[in-house]
Formats: sequence, structure tokens, C-alpha cells
Amino acid sequence: MRFRGVLMLIFAALAGLLAIVLATQWMRSQTMGSRASPIAVATTDIPMGSMLSPEMVRLAPWPEEARPDGAFTDLATLRNRVLVAAVQKGEPIVARRLAPEGSKGGLTAIVPPGKRAITVRVNDVVGVAGFALPGTYVDVLVNTQVGPEGGGKQESISKIVLERILVLAVAQDVERDATKPQVSNAVTLEVTPEQAEILDLARSVGALSLVLRNQTEAKGAGTSGVTKDELLGLRASAPAPTPSAPKAAPAPRATSVRVSAPAPTPPRPKDCVEVIRAGAHSQECF
Repeated sequence: MRFRGVLMLIFAALAGLLAIVLATQWMRSQTMGSRASPIAVATTDIPMGSMLSPEMVRLAPWPEEARPDGAFTDLATLRNRVLVAAVQKGEPIVARRLAPEGSKGGLTAIVPPGKRAITVRVNDVVGVAGFALPGTYVDVLVNTQVGPEGGGKQESISKIVLERILVLAVAQDVERDATKPQVSNAVTLEVTPEQAEILDLARSVGALSLVLRNQTEAKGAGTSGVTKDELLGLRASAPAPTPSAPKAAPAPRATSVRVSAPAPTPPRPKDCVEVIRAGAHSQECF
């Protein structure tokens, strides 16, 4: 009985050793089967807008089948190139994350062609409690007074004037970390030239507020704004016109018809004779 137990232990040990040898050979064959070539990767976390220096990148072996498009194999070609997107430590440096050659570092490298960067002053309330961070999208709301230019009653109104505006930077920070709210007094937005004109006019005529919106929502709000009277329910809506009953056709005017009486028929002439009776004279007509 004891001999049988020892024999089973020896058999289990041999089976485990064989499994280890086979697994090692399989892993070695997989490693030798996949070719690797060196590509440029980041040696540390590099924020967006940074200019690359030699200590920021290094060459590291990378499997050929997993090599990303636009990877670099020569570190000299990356000198003084500017990142338009943040790169994490150990992540490959690829062409699509670099600004064109000759670009200067900082915010100017982040602004795409045809767009502009404009900064607006905010506080902890206007800046959505610090959650308007680089990479998020906001709507711009303006509160102002409207009314006749020559005087008269002015009315308060709040209206969304710009929608889905990308936040490029908060104060002077362009790092995109949505987990850390950052309260500052200035937010830089990415706009078109036309939107820059609207925003500049809006901040001169009223108070601005930023409205944080979903990253993937592209549909516009399409609002017409709200006034103070509408907010407080002071403006009574005009009653809907009730359909008027159709006018009755005027009764035809009575026309009097004059009926003339028939002309009297002239009496027929009578035939008369003179009668003499007993010396008396008389006249008989018929």
C-alpha cells in the first residue's frame, strides 16, 4: 500500500515536470516566431503641446504584427517635434499625434487649421465648478438686457449663443485629465472665426456661463431663450382667436308693388221712352 502511494507521487512529479518542459518550449517557439523591431516610445508621461527632447523618447522592441501605423524608428526625426495629444509612458510615438514640422510648442500647435483659440474669464460657478476641463465640450450661455434702443422698458433674457465648443485649456494647463476638477479664472475655447466674433460680442453685452454637455452629443438645443417675464409666469399668453360665426346673409329688401285698381266700367246707356197715362207724362227707361 505504501509502495503504491510512493509510486503515484513519483508519477505526478514526472507529469508536472513534463508539463513545465512542454510549456517552456511552446513559449520559446512563440517568442522566436514573432519578429520584433525597435520603434520610438515615450520614456515618461508627456502632456499635449510639449516639444519632444531626447530624454523623452527611446527605442524599444515592438512586435512587427502589432506595430502601429506612423511609428518612428529614428529618434533624430523626433527632435523638436510638438505633440498635439498627450502620450503615456511606454506608448509609441506616431505621426498622427505630432504637429507639422516647424510648429512651436504650446497652445498654437494644438489649434487646428481654420480654428481659433479665445479665452474667456470665468469663476467657480461659470466654469461649471472646475469640470470644464481640456478636452470637454461646453455650450456658452449669455445673460443680457434687451429692449428698444431709444429707451423704454429693458427685459432680461438668457440665451445659448454657442454650442459644442471644445475646451482647449484651463488657465495655462492643457492636460486632459477629466478626473481632477480644476477651478481657475480663465478658460480657452476652440472656435471658428465667426464664433469668435459672436463670443467677443456676447461677453461685452452680458454675463457668460458655460454649460457642460455630453462628449458624444452633437444635436443642437434649438432654444429661443427665456425672458424674466416668462420665467416668473408674468407674461400672459394672448388668447387664441375664437372663430367668428358666419354672418347671416342680409334679408332681401321688401319691394312694394303698387297695384292700381281696375278702371270702372262706364255704365251702358239706357233706352228711355216717354209714356202718357191719363194726361200724365212719365219716362220709362230700360
